[in-house]
Amino acid sequence: MTLPIWIIPLLASLFAAGVHAAEPAAKKTEAPAQAQPAPRPVVEAEYLLSPEDVLEISVWKEESLTKQVVVRPDGAFSFPLVGDVQATAQTVATIRDEIKERLKKYIPEPVVSVSLLKVTGYKIYVIGRVNKPGEFVTGRFVDVLQALAMAGGLTPFAAENDIKILRRVEGNEYVRNFRYADVRKGQHLEQNILLRSGDTVVVP
Repeated sequence: MTLPIWIIPLLASLFAAGVHAAEPAAKKTEAPAQAQPAPRPVVEAEYLLSPEDVLEISVWKEESLTKQVVVRPDGAFSFPLVGDVQATAQTVATIRDEIKERLKKYIPEPVVSVSLLKVTGYKIYVIGRVNKPGEFVTGRFVDVLQALAMAGGLTPFAAENDIKILRRVEGNEYVRNFRYADVRKGQHLEQNILLRSGDTVVVP
């Protein structure tokens, strides 16, 4: 039996439609790919302010209360209507909250912004048997290994497992041990702490 010419294209289109319609059903049997969890970001410890750091402070709708301040050697700075604010060892958020609280005497519900413009107060010291001992100013946090690298590394006669980290907190001196050989081997990595401004690494 010979089919009319006009029906052949119709049958071809119906056949193609049937094939495509069957494809999703086949795909339903495939297990959906498991989404990989996004890696959690590494959050550094919040920066504690130090002398010589530069802040910008502004109060919304108060142009006269927009000012850049430098943390003085005594650890404080001055701001209009607020007076002296102790900044050393404080965070930017703490400073913002304190200024806001003091301004409530003069401005109802003040909106205060505090930004850290320049980090010049973050200083660490590496002394002893390293190739380039001295004071180091960085605009970022560094750990003990990075500090030793900045100091040019240890000399051949350094006591690599007797390194000390000196830290002064509120007038009290604290000492932490650092065994360089262990950390270099990937052991006891918790010793490789982030240094705070003013910390001194002593290599005997």
